[in-house]
Amino acid sequence: MEYFIDSGSQPAFIKFPMVGLFLLVFLFLLVAIEIVISAVDNVTYHMLTDERKKQLEVAQSVSFTESKFLKNLSQKLTRTKEMEEEYDIMLEHDYDGIKELDNVLPPWWVYMFYMSIIFAFVYIIRFHVLNDYTQQEEFETEMENARIEIEKYKLTAPDLLDKEKVTLLTDAASLAEGKKLYETSTCAACHKPDGGGSIGPNLTDDHWILGGGIKNVFNTLMEGGREGKGMVAWKATIKPADLQKIASYVISLQGSNPPDAKPAEGDVWVDENTPAPAAPAEAEKPAEEVVVQ
Repeated sequence: MEYFIDSGSQPAFIKFPMVGLFLLVFLFLLVAIEIVISAVDNVTYHMLTDERKKQLEVAQSVSFTESKFLKNLSQKLTRTKEMEEEYDIMLEHDYDGIKELDNVLPPWWVYMFYMSIIFAFVYIIRFHVLNDYTQQEEFETEMENARIEIEKYKLTAPDLLDKEKVTLLTDAASLAEGKKLYETSTCAACHKPDGGGSIGPNLTDDHWILGGGIKNVFNTLMEGGREGKGMVAWKATIKPADLQKIASYVISLQGSNPPDAKPAEGDVWVDENTPAPAAPAEAEKPAEEVVVQ
């Protein structure tokens, strides 16, 4: 069931309670069947005569390796001769008193040999005559499947975010976690807990040194500030999913106007993807009156 049910890193019976319920019911059935079989055997044993009981005890005392069933099966698979019959298949030559028996090949080995011949014939026709499916095609197919799986994983893996894939988080839970990360890291030390700016620039106005918006703020957190000065890159210590939450929280501080905020630095940033407001239409001029005399 673990093989057929995709439950991720958790066991299937934990992630899906119905699977656990099914396993409990199945276990209950197994226990019930065992109890019924044991009860039937007990009743049947007491119904046997003393002679039958002795025969049963003798049969149960024989080990499985010495049972008649195993001996018959071994005989069918190997076709070996009994020791009393070895004289009929004994070869004439001997060496130092050691003689050789002319036993037939075991049927299981003969059948497997015939199957290998059939398999080899089909293999040669399919792969070397018809070129139905080559190793190169198999390799390319596996590589394409792996590429598709990797791309699918990248779409949902939070730790593989980059500047092009990051999106602005606006839900309260993500912003609350972003605020917590902002305050517990060195962000608050350089930009103040309210974002007003100290060593670092003010994060609450509309001026940005390296560009505003979720993509630019996220990229600044990942790669750091200006070379040789400014903020260090955080991609080595904070995972991208958390940087996305911090960047979203920073953008949520826009326009909060905290007291004693640092003067604006950089340039006013305008999102190029935001459509500009349409210009007001000019008022139509009244048509001139035409006086016909």
